[in-house]
Amino acid sequence: MVKQRRYSYITFIPQGETHLVFPKKASVEKLKKVRDHIASERDKLLNRSDVAAPAATGTAQPAPSPSLVTTSREDGGAETRLTTLPRIYCLPLQASEIKFYKTLQSNSQHVLMYELPELQQKASEHIPVSELKARAQEKLQQARSLESDTTMNEEDFLTLELLRWFKEQFFSWVNSLPCSKCGGKTEAKGSLTPSADELQWGANRVENHYCNKCQHINRFPRYNDPGKLLEARRGRCGEWANCFTLCCRALGLEARYVWDSTDHVWTEVFSSSQNRWLHCDPCENACDKPLLYEVGWGKKLSYIIAFSKDEVVDVTWRYSCKHEEVISRRKDVRESWLRETIAGLNKMRQQALPEQRKKELLGRLIVEIVEFMSPKTPKSDELGGRVSGSLAWRVARGEASLQLLQTKTKSFVFVPTEKEKADKRFHLQYSVVDDCYTRVSNDNEVIRGWENGVWRTESICRKVENDWKMVYLARTEGTSSANIGWKFECASVGLGIESISVRTGDQTFNNGEINWKLRSLETQVEVNSDKNLNSYPEFGNASEVVLEADLCGGEGNTAWQHTQLFRESLGATEYSLEMIITLKEL
Repeated sequence: MVKQRRYSYITFIPQGETHLVFPKKASVEKLKKVRDHIASERDKLLNRSDVAAPAATGTAQPAPSPSLVTTSREDGGAETRLTTLPRIYCLPLQASEIKFYKTLQSNSQHVLMYELPELQQKASEHIPVSELKARAQEKLQQARSLESDTTMNEEDFLTLELLRWFKEQFFSWVNSLPCSKCGGKTEAKGSLTPSADELQWGANRVENHYCNKCQHINRFPRYNDPGKLLEARRGRCGEWANCFTLCCRALGLEARYVWDSTDHVWTEVFSSSQNRWLHCDPCENACDKPLLYEVGWGKKLSYIIAFSKDEVVDVTWRYSCKHEEVISRRKDVRESWLRETIAGLNKMRQQALPEQRKKELLGRLIVEIVEFMSPKTPKSDELGGRVSGSLAWRVARGEASLQLLQTKTKSFVFVPTEKEKADKRFHLQYSVVDDCYTRVSNDNEVIRGWENGVWRTESICRKVENDWKMVYLARTEGTSSANIGWKFECASVGLGIESISVRTGDQTFNNGEINWKLRSLETQVEVNSDKNLNSYPEFGNASEVVLEADLCGGEGNTAWQHTQLFRESLGATEYSLEMIITLKEL
């Protein structure tokens, strides 16, 4: 998650309500353009009248506002239903605009399901709420101990914990189903006719996953009901985003469902501490990486729309740093039609809201407009290809980065801090369960993400087996070999190594091989992978050392999975990797 930037103040205050903060070096002309654009958009939103669907006679008819309606049942209970979303048309319509409008209408109505009390209650029963909140509080305290003036709050960390839990423990990705009859591998062979029960849960499409071994037909209904998905707990990005957004609302997080016309969906969660919407992709366990799709996956973006109970917003520009290219591809509908239609939807959706809430939404929209117009630079963690789905599927969609199979020189080197220099000691631990390093010798400093402490890595990924409740590092799918290394250097701070001890572990299957080694500029030795802390006196006078593991071998299509580093159960509390180095003056 990105920290808030601190800027010198050049401030516009529309009617004394909203403060916008711009970079001190921003040109006056650019600021004037932003001011004028905001003023124009604000006037449109405040003054635009509703545009209703034409009646048969050609006269406009008022449409009811969409809402949740609670009625009494015959058994004395209460039942909450969705009202029908009103239709909005700006005439004359192009054929592509009719199709686009149906998408806007469908998504705008669907997100109201996330507000149904019974669905939120059902989601809460599946989520380990107390555990996630406890972890969020713990990590907030850690963040405050490292940075006393951090602006992040508990909700920010709760969002991260929910993403992690959803990806690693709750939901499963479906490439092809295992055969329910013989357990063999299946392959997709067209579609099947949905049953009445499947249609009841929004599964208008049912895939046929055929088993060539026993000729059994396995049905994979693509459910669209988020309540049913809490039970099924599997699918592809549509099911993931659908169910995850409901889980966010069940925890009280403000969330909206995001639709991308280039065939992907995800979620946005509003951060009250940062006063902005955070990109959250449960399939990738990714937070605040909006350029991931355009830069990392190589997607040719055009339209990205966010939907919530209160509003519809064109958020395309948050996800692009190549605005001119995106504009050149936005040919499906007229920009004026899209603006008018979204504004009309919002006008009707918000007409029953309290005035204070309307002002709050308007203030957020103004901040978003400024964000959309600000230039973006990709972060290092937005450069990778897609993680979810099989390698063949990702390659076919053009979403597997070339970096996936190439060496990535991370160039992260552990160098003694002032405290470690004074104590003449470096102590590092890594937990594959929590996926974080703890630098014990530097006041238990935490580094999150295995990649962020690595010097060199080739074709390595972190794998969570939800069925077996296990987690480990392995080769990326489809690769025949892999390599990973961690580097420590102390000559640059006037120190040398006096002694070094290392503890690590691995597990291999079906002829898989893992070779560990510890090397310096002068020496190289093999490392015992027996989960014991072993000493290596050969490095008594070294100034730097690299711990490396080479992975290869295995059998069949899953050979990549037959070499596993740090394999642990999801409930384990042990550290998978440990390195202790005592230091001396040169």
